[in-house]
Amino acid sequence: MTDYLYGINPIREALQGTGREPLELLVIHGEHSDRLDELVSQAKERGLKINFYERRELDRLAGHNRHQGVLLVLTPFHYADFSTLLQHWRSSGQVAFFLLLDGITDPHNFGAILRSAEIAGCRAVIVAKDRSCPVTAVVEKTAAGALAHLAVCQVTNLSRTLDELKSAGVWCYGLAGDEGSQNLFATNLQGNLALVVGSEGKGLRQNIRKHCDALLSIPMVGRINSLNASVAAGIALFEVVRQNRQETVE
Repeated sequence: MTDYLYGINPIREALQGTGREPLELLVIHGEHSDRLDELVSQAKERGLKINFYERRELDRLAGHNRHQGVLLVLTPFHYADFSTLLQHWRSSGQVAFFLLLDGITDPHNFGAILRSAEIAGCRAVIVAKDRSCPVTAVVEKTAAGALAHLAVCQVTNLSRTLDELKSAGVWCYGLAGDEGSQNLFATNLQGNLALVVGSEGKGLRQNIRKHCDALLSIPMVGRINSLNASVAAGIALFEVVRQNRQETVE
């Protein structure tokens, strides 16, 4: 099945990044803008085939009319191998920073989390093969180009992956709103760590909780006692960034 990426910003990042291999650029016929012309120039520089289509044909290929007049044909999405990823981190000498997702099924939430993870400097996002949203065109569009720079791993058993990370010296923290969990902002999040975010409705599964070193909660002062999964992930990711930036300044 052909994979199409749509949207000017995601396609720009895909043409500049090192993710999936671009195969062909499909551009709306008879319309011009600086941003569209820039994409055409980028595609020419990469030696890509460029074809022009009527709007209704682009609508048909994309399955909607929100493509901004351009589609990029890509090779199928390639998930990174977890063992290889772990080996690369060990040999890099860099601090570990991973994000694991337990049951994120909404493509918009998934894409938003990927975008935050890339901006925050995560080495990779790790998801389970079951009960998780796959990488789709909607996910890539919402991620706004993050997948051109961020590795995504699919694993069979998320709890086993947590054990492997812990054996490698990575502290694993699960986001949960339960009593007894530690305050996110009062926890030392420096050093090798992985954050684990649960599903939109049920949060972390009990088995996953048991495999985390600790559970963290985001303090809330309003009457609503839960956050959207992508928002919670973003807050936690950038608390890690804040603490590590603070350490650098000090």
